[in-house]
Amino acid sequence: MQITDLAQEQKIPVLLRLAFRPLFLGAASFSALAIAWWGAILAGWVTFKPALPIVFWHSHEMVFGFGSAVVAGFLLTAMQNWTGLRAPHGKPLALLVACWLLARLANAAPVAMPLPLLILIDLSFLPLAAGLLAKPLIAARQYRNLFFIPLLLVLTICNALMWFGLTPGYEQLQNHGSTSAVLLITLVMAIVGGRVLPMFTANGTRTTRVTSLVWLDRAALGSCWAVFGFHFFHLQTWLPTQVPFLLCSVAATLLAVRAARWKIWITWQEPLLWSLHVAYWCIPAGLALFAARYAGLAVTQSLAIHMLTVGAMGAMILSMMSRVSLGHTGRQLKTSRWMPLAFAALIAAMVCRVLLPLQSSQWYLTGVLISAVCWVVGFMLFLLCYWKILTSPRADGHPG
Repeated sequence: MQITDLAQEQKIPVLLRLAFRPLFLGAASFSALAIAWWGAILAGWVTFKPALPIVFWHSHEMVFGFGSAVVAGFLLTAMQNWTGLRAPHGKPLALLVACWLLARLANAAPVAMPLPLLILIDLSFLPLAAGLLAKPLIAARQYRNLFFIPLLLVLTICNALMWFGLTPGYEQLQNHGSTSAVLLITLVMAIVGGRVLPMFTANGTRTTRVTSLVWLDRAALGSCWAVFGFHFFHLQTWLPTQVPFLLCSVAATLLAVRAARWKIWITWQEPLLWSLHVAYWCIPAGLALFAARYAGLAVTQSLAIHMLTVGAMGAMILSMMSRVSLGHTGRQLKTSRWMPLAFAALIAAMVCRVLLPLQSSQWYLTGVLISAVCWVVGFMLFLLCYWKILTSPRADGHPG
């Protein structure tokens, strides 16, 4: 599809031709730097740190700095395929990226800044992304994908809740906002994974595509919506303690059944496939840990959250960024020899961050630090393999 004139395209800086280029590069670079800094602070190797409370900074920036950038980059790139209209590029895209980058720098500043200013800067990114996404979707009457607009706005509300949690007496809103955001992004991963994994698996393994079971898809995603809604609306105040256990158990079971039908065992020859499958399996695993916590077992919310953030979000983001970056720059869907190691590093990061502390609390700090090293290795390898790809024109000479 020729969406724009090639001569006009060549006048646009390469990084500003599609959203995945600057936002994937920015997210990967930021996550590697932020986790390296976080690990160094925990280990006591550095005393230089952000003026914001350090635990707040870590949880906020990995969800609303790293995660939100990738979500926006993916959606603003995919909408061009969905609508056939030119995706945001040039000056509008530069404004979006500038908002994101300014927020990261402001939040990492070692000198305290006025809180209202930080909130204003940080909350501007997702509504701006929603606006850029909404215009072409409405113009093309792509109503099926319009639900992403309110989803981005609800994610903004979760972000605001975290910031308001810095107000004395409302500290519980920090955890409420971050947990709700993680569960909402988990829902997005479940939706997108269900759309692309059967297709990717069939194409990559040259096998027949697994037919979707409509009832299973609706039940699995409906249960994810229920888990998110339970936490977002803080329903534990009014409902019995058995309810969250049942919701998380049902969601974990349905998502596991759904994932099993996609046949992970036929994907081991294709790193871009098995990495996505493993990441998707971390979603039911994370929800199962939530269920175990509600059942009274010795599982902390932090472990359940990190199964979703490190295992599902981190690994799926790394795999999807790798695939999208190849496809949208006109290259074959073949990874370099280093990317399987990057995918393995993210899986190792999940194992060290979740399973080691789950075995014994004595392994907590060791597990966190090893996990941080594995995370940094994974995303540094991505940058090594994809920096040139993302900063160079398409290999096939087409716009984008």
